Amino acid sequence: MGERADVVILGVDASLRCTGLAVVQLRGSSLSAVHHEVVRNSSRLSHGECLLRLYRRLREVIGEHHPSAVVLESAFYRRNVRTAITLGEARGVVLAAAAESGVGVFEYSPREIKLAMVGSGAAHKSQVSYMVQGVLSLPSPPPEDAADAFAAAICHAHRLSAP
Repeated sequence: MGERADVVILGVDASLRCTGLAVVQLRGSSLSAVHHEVVRNSSRLSHGECLLRLYRRLREVIGEHHPSAVVLESAFYRRNVRTAITLGEARGVVLAAAAESGVGVFEYSPREIKLAMVGSGAAHKSQVSYMVQGVLSLPSPPPEDAADAFAAAICHAHRLSAP
């Protein structure tokens, strides 16, 4: 049986003001970091401008790296309805950019992602960042939002690698 083709995965930690993007490549059983960044939107920008900037950057990253999957945290209940709606709008931008590019979207709960990364569904962000650095052999921990995006991508890569 031949070696599997390389798989490129874009992980996204969606937010209106601070979205983490991370691209990993799965080559056989080897996983490597390809790209990461945090898309920051100033509080001076309108809500619509923030969503448009996020959409445009997602399309650029998808065009540059050609992922076969976009991965993000599944929606979860928030006590603050306004925050939940804003998060839903940012997630909608991610879904639209992926759909326009013909890229499949996969969602995992925050608990599933933390469990895949740290072995505990209740792990703290600093633990996730530390594990991301180790798994991907990064010289330093990535910013928290990028670490969360990496964690989502790594969770999906683990699912693909599972027998």
